[in-house]
Amino acid sequence: MMLLPLSAVALGFVGLLWSADRFVGAAAATAYRAGMSTLLIGMTIVALGTSAPEIIVAIMASLDGTPDLATGNALGSNIANIGLVLGITALIVPIPVRFSIVRRELPLLLGATGLAGYALADGDLGLYDALLLAALLVFSLWWLFRADGGTGSEETQDGEIPDMALPKALIWLAGTLVLLVASSRLLVWGASEIASAFGVSELVIGLTVVAIGTSLPELAACVASALKRHHDIAIGNVIGSNLFNMLAVLPMPGLLAPGPVDAHAISRDYPTMLLLTLLLGSWLLWQRRGSLGRIPGALLTLIYVGYLGLLIQSSMTGA
Repeated sequence: MMLLPLSAVALGFVGLLWSADRFVGAAAATAYRAGMSTLLIGMTIVALGTSAPEIIVAIMASLDGTPDLATGNALGSNIANIGLVLGITALIVPIPVRFSIVRRELPLLLGATGLAGYALADGDLGLYDALLLAALLVFSLWWLFRADGGTGSEETQDGEIPDMALPKALIWLAGTLVLLVASSRLLVWGASEIASAFGVSELVIGLTVVAIGTSLPELAACVASALKRHHDIAIGNVIGSNLFNMLAVLPMPGLLAPGPVDAHAISRDYPTMLLLTLLLGSWLLWQRRGSLGRIPGALLTLIYVGYLGLLIQSSMTGA
């Protein structure tokens, strides 16, 4: 009976997305009250928080013995963020490109994507691969913090931190963490049951249902920010989220359940992610003082739709 797994996935998504947002706020407030600078909080806790649902799902999936779901979530979220989120946003309204994004965040994303390809190339995601990706995560945080050091605004960062006393922040931190874990377990269980019932691999479920679900906040935020003319948020959110997906989400199976990776992740899914990332990078470099317009947006969206069609066909043929 599919009603229970479908309900588990739906409730898991709602709980995961609601608690992730509150968890980031509570973590930022706790760190601020403990004496961390607002700039450092903005570059670490708030930035990592954009990928909190993916990270928690990856941890739970790896611990539950379904690492392919975690790998699919990491790759699928990046594919959805560029093809679905940026594609649809650019179709609605062209997105102006800031040169600082091209100069600072884009090289890190390209480097992380290349390193992820190296980690997956031998068909095995092990501890060494995970530590290598985690090391680049540490470097990326340092680089972003250093690059932002001269321009960071205390007022801007303060606006991201809820006004909470330390005891209240700690209570929210603990409570939302419990809900995050419970929601992700519910989601992983439901997704695994659906995969088993339909004879679909956990990799495909991670690439589609879980990846699209965890990318919905980025889609809503990007469309809303573009319509409100907060254009820098749209591209910045996607690049930041994709960077952390590669360096904080993808290493989880290697750290917690090292072993072989589904061959389709290497032959089909990673190349799709690489293609979309390189296309985005090329357009940002070409239009570094222009905008990401409707034609690139349409192409990104078409590639994503074609990729989903390929996944559906592969699932039906058992490939």
